[in-house]
Amino acid sequence: MIRMLLFFVFTLMPCLCAAQDIRVYFSPNGGCQQAVISEIRKAKQTIDIAMYYLSSRNIAQALVQASDNNVRVRIVLDQGQEIEPASKSGYLIKHGVKVCYHLGFGLMHNKFAIIDEKSLITGSFNWTLTAEERNEENLLIITDKETIEIYNGRFNYLWNTSRSDSRNARGLDAFPAWFCSTYHLFCSN
Repeated sequence: MIRMLLFFVFTLMPCLCAAQDIRVYFSPNGGCQQAVISEIRKAKQTIDIAMYYLSSRNIAQALVQASDNNVRVRIVLDQGQEIEPASKSGYLIKHGVKVCYHLGFGLMHNKFAIIDEKSLITGSFNWTLTAEERNEENLLIITDKETIEIYNGRFNYLWNTSRSDSRNARGLDAFPAWFCSTYHLFCSN
């Protein structure tokens, strides 16, 4: 009996505790978007995001609300999001959220967020309505501190090697002058 108890305490108990560190969601319509919004609403101090594609109005609104509540929100997006019509990057910038665009010639294909350095949102789930309603995607929410530290280091690297102005990786204006004078939303002064 004591052997069985010791076996449980030293072998199975750590597995049960670790299982509490990860929540799993799938789409379509599996609650991925609501899980992201729920985590954003829990934020008290910081939200750091590296996201390939962000076009969900509901998630963008939750991020603006967090920023309005004095949560520091920083987002690194793929540079294609700077001119993608469905992207919410312009909306976020207009509402005071700090958005940078990844430098380089490859895609910034990450999909993760760190909330208050306490929870990590990651997986294949793009923050889009299509991902929520049509695509087969996955989302994990992880609270393991060591894993979050690794992602935090990667976010800081991405943030420090990205740009916030309207210039592409070659240093050329990303938008012609007529576009900037018409659509001030994307162009820096």
